[in-house]
Amino acid sequence: MTEKLSDATRGPLLDPLFDNGWTMVEGRDAITKTFIFDNFVEAFGWMTRVAIWAEKWNHHPEWSNVYRTVEVVLTTHDVDGVSSLDAKLARKMDSLL
Repeated sequence: MTEKLSDATRGPLLDPLFDNGWTMVEGRDAITKTFIFDNFVEAFGWMTRVAIWAEKWNHHPEWSNVYRTVEVVLTTHDVDGVSSLDAKLARKMDSLL
């Protein structure tokens, strides 16, 4: 079962993400990042690649897409906060750029 990240595990898992543009969501235990692509097709293609991994891992992002911009929020609703699954999916999102 997935667990909410403890104070001890947050730094090692989240600090590299923060160094890569992810931030905490104000007022929520969630992380967020805005991805900007050259055009809508690139944005949608990236979302499709991410969706395959999200479905495989049964961990789905909160996201919205307007033209070439994709806003992403990751949190684990089952634990009401950030889990290792969020860090894993965030790393995968970054690697698929």
